[in-house]
Amino acid sequence: MHYEKLAKEHQGQYRNFLKKANKNKVLALLPDLHDEAFQNVDCLSCANCCKNYSPRFKMPDIKRIARHLRMKEAAFVDTYLKLDSDGDYVVRSSPCPFLGSDNYCSIYEERPRDCARFPYTNEDVLLKQPNLTLKNTTVCPAMYYVMERLISM
Repeated sequence: MHYEKLAKEHQGQYRNFLKKANKNKVLALLPDLHDEAFQNVDCLSCANCCKNYSPRFKMPDIKRIARHLRMKEAAFVDTYLKLDSDGDYVVRSSPCPFLGSDNYCSIYEERPRDCARFPYTNEDVLLKQPNLTLKNTTVCPAMYYVMERLISM
């Protein structure tokens, strides 16, 4: 059974865990669980995040990536980005225009901070934004892995 289906089936368990979790204990476990997850999950074989969702592009991201691409910031925004309903810049289309057919990111070293932080398996975001965590368990096998480990402890 694929992790996406299992993650959907386990949403109630994840939600209960996130509500009742001892924040300090969980935060202490996350660095090791994060490392363990990424020893077992190959992002290049998945790339669901890049295929289906967009990070927020904050101004520092826009400036850095535009400079890297040797584009003016306005041209970068006009070419690649749009404003979402929250007023954040996101990519105009899915999959991400910087994702190659080999699942490599053409701007990996300069990627948006949201991309570098995703799926937040080593951050307090996992606890502070339970709805995002629950969604990410169905998108990212690393988040699924971490949540499965947490609920089994």
